[in-house]
Amino acid sequence: MKLLEKDFAPNQTGTVKIIAQEPDDLWILYNLISPGDVVTAETTRKVHLESSTKSTTASRVKLTLHLKVTCRDFHKDSSTLRVQGRNLDANQYVAAGSFHTFTLETNKPFELRKKLWGPQAIEALNESTENSTSSVSNSSDADVAVVLLQQHQAEIYLLGKGVTTRCSKIENSSSQPARSKANSANVFYREVFSAFVKHVDFDVVKNVVIASDATRNKEEFRRFLLSEAKRLRMKWIEENKSRIVVVGSGGKNNKGDLGEILGDSAVMNVIKDSKVGMEIRAFRDLWDMVSKNSDLACYGPKNVESANEMRAIETLLITDELYRNEEIGTRQRYAGLVKAVKENGGKALVYSSMHVSAPQLAQLTGVAAILRFPLPDLEDMDYGV
Repeated sequence: MKLLEKDFAPNQTGTVKIIAQEPDDLWILYNLISPGDVVTAETTRKVHLESSTKSTTASRVKLTLHLKVTCRDFHKDSSTLRVQGRNLDANQYVAAGSFHTFTLETNKPFELRKKLWGPQAIEALNESTENSTSSVSNSSDADVAVVLLQQHQAEIYLLGKGVTTRCSKIENSSSQPARSKANSANVFYREVFSAFVKHVDFDVVKNVVIASDATRNKEEFRRFLLSEAKRLRMKWIEENKSRIVVVGSGGKNNKGDLGEILGDSAVMNVIKDSKVGMEIRAFRDLWDMVSKNSDLACYGPKNVESANEMRAIETLLITDELYRNEEIGTRQRYAGLVKAVKENGGKALVYSSMHVSAPQLAQLTGVAAILRFPLPDLEDMDYGV
């Protein structure tokens, strides 16, 4: 994310002009923009124009609107951010108070005005823009790409910044007779290859994982991928073939579930040094401890806060649904917890709702901790809020 202009002081009203440079930035903006903020951006609106002959025609006009935000919606699959609000300034086409919706996109600047730039908003803005200045041309946030082959489709995921983004879905609608199955597979693989070339950049992605359910041959696709790269003289793929690994689905039913794939020991070995790998490994360690009723792990707000009071937390795991909650009291509670853990020398990992481990962490109330030393007495406490 690129910060174009900045005009605010902490805990005061102010405005920034920013531009999202990649899909992950839109997720950060979803958490940064709150109801009551004012977003200013160029947009188009359908209007009806009356000609000299009194006939009307529909046309789209380009406008700049100032919307006071009422709600925002992030679409996981397409990584798009829609912001709805009331127009503050009347113009020729849109009355003051009328509802309108912006679709915020990458490489499209807009202004964000807040009544109060609090510590969390400033920290989120600074972190996102600092990351972009150090890696605009070599965005190292997308650590891993996953190509998941299934019977009737393939999906390509990019994992980074705590976010799992499905950047492509390729449908296989072919219904060829048996004698044409090989040709059908090649047509399908060629479409997957095209999507791979479009979305996977080895200057960005450190490793590629190819996995499949029981109906697809992942080794066969890897051979096809490298063969096509050689035929088309795509040396950037050939030179990185050691970073393209094939793994099993990880599940007993061989369904090729993304969560199971990323939990595979072979995959973990490949991504162990990446941010997403560390996040997944931390959650797996926690889950194993909880499953074994270990005194070195706890979950639930009361238990975790009690452990923090005793400075026992080594690693805090929390969902951003709690950490960036819209309710001010809840947000302050968990922001304070994260800050305290860090001040006590612990680590804090915030899992977005798009993270592959987020659904399981949510089952553990959304907040949990790996401890420095056992706290068996916590077992008798209430796991509620």
